Amino acid sequence: MDAVVHARLAPGYQGAAPGGIGEGNLFLIEAAAAAAVGLYVLIRGSRPAWVLAVLVAGGGLAVLLLYRYLQIPAFGPFPAMYEPVWFFDKTLTALAQAAVVLVAMAALTLHRKTRSG
Repeated sequence: MDAVVHARLAPGYQGAAPGGIGEGNLFLIEAAAAAAVGLYVLIRGSRPAWVLAVLVAGGGLAVLLLYRYLQIPAFGPFPAMYEPVWFFDKTLTALAQAAVVLVAMAALTLHRKTRSG
C-alpha cells in the first residue's frame, strides 16, 4: 500500500522543488524501498527482512508525522515538505506503515522466541 500510494502521488509533488531532489523523487524512493522490502519479506521472511521492514515503514511513518506536525524548512537539496492536513491517501499510508511496523515487530519477537525456545 505504501509503495502504491507514494508512486501514484509522486508526480504531483515534484513541482515544488524542480531544482533539488524534490518531494516527488523522495516519494519514488520511498515507493521503491517499500516494494523491495515487501518482496524481500515475502521471499525470505528472515530476521533481516523484518528489520528492514521496520526501518522502511517506521522511517516513512516518522517522516510523514514529522512533516505533518512540524514546519521544517528546506535544508540542503531537500525541500520543505510541511503539509498540515490529513487526506485519504496520507491516512491510508500512515495506517499501512503503522501496521507493517506492528507486524514486523511481532515477527521479530516470534523469531527471537523460536531461536531461544
